[in-house]
Amino acid sequence: MGKPVSHSLGQLDIRKSVVGLATGAGAIYLLYKAIRAGIKSQPPLSTTSPICIARECLGSGGRALPQEAPAPDASSLGGPNGLAIERERHGRYSGELRRLLNSLDYKQDEYTKSMILHSITRCVYLLEAEASACTAEDIVLVGSMLDDKDSSVKIQALNTLKAFSGIRKFKLKIQEHSIKVLELISTIWDSELHIASLRLLNNLPLPDFAHPQLRRVMPALIEILQSDYILAQVQAIRLLSSLAQKNDLLYDILNCKVHSNFLNLFQATQPGSLLFEVLVFAERLSEGRNTPHYRAVKWHYNEESLHEALFGDESHLADRLLALVIHPDEEVQIQACKVIVSLQCSKDVGLRPSSCPSQSFLH
Repeated sequence: MGKPVSHSLGQLDIRKSVVGLATGAGAIYLLYKAIRAGIKSQPPLSTTSPICIARECLGSGGRALPQEAPAPDASSLGGPNGLAIERERHGRYSGELRRLLNSLDYKQDEYTKSMILHSITRCVYLLEAEASACTAEDIVLVGSMLDDKDSSVKIQALNTLKAFSGIRKFKLKIQEHSIKVLELISTIWDSELHIASLRLLNNLPLPDFAHPQLRRVMPALIEILQSDYILAQVQAIRLLSSLAQKNDLLYDILNCKVHSNFLNLFQATQPGSLLFEVLVFAERLSEGRNTPHYRAVKWHYNEESLHEALFGDESHLADRLLALVIHPDEEVQIQACKVIVSLQCSKDVGLRPSSCPSQSFLH
């Protein structure tokens, strides 16, 4: 007699599974062979290549290994512990960051400088102890790259300074470059450069000596805010929100000229991250106007100013805010309510800001 049908079907399913597994394993093996063959077929890296430098192809003292010498593999460096980050975790300096800094030279071509700076930035974030062991001279070296004629080098230098700014002892030294960074923002219209510059400035306490330059750059910051590049817009509005809390800069911000459609930034269709930051900015401007220090002076604003767009008699900001109270994003809702409360306080000239409802009652 023949075998039961169920038994035959079971065997068939097993065969299919085996065949499937074999096929899958074969595919993985073929993929492995293809990748391995591709790696072997790649030409050897030039020792002057910045990619080679980034892969630890530099010898001691920052000199490149001979071109015919193979780059050290993981086994020769002690297996997984050969990785720079692993060596630091075990209390041993890799020296990688120092080699990269030593290899940086203003005479190099733009691509090489950009790649080295990019690698330095990564090392600063990953190798905390080695980054902390760097010196003020290293910051000066990186800062000098802001004068390079190539925008990509400037951007990478800004990113590197931003990485170093996370280390407390370098903040004051990096502050010395703030005037140059502000100059880049106002003289070069490049969104990527704007983002890198503003991220750096937003990570620094800006010194008082930078305020005159900030006044000159204010129109450029407002213009970036009204651009169509959200990453640059968010960074610009964060800096402006911080500057709005400076008594000596508030009027300069409020008197900046804006486009006729400036209030479109308060539309519900704007990305939530931008909309929230714009509302924070409006709240801080409103708070600043309410302070006795600011009210003590009778200020005059031009008709196309930010002040008139937000707080003038013809402004439609209130209508925009009411629409945002039902925004899907709860943070936007709360922030819109905060601005409404602040505006209500400013309408009653007899009220001191301290007698207005608490700004935190909506949390």
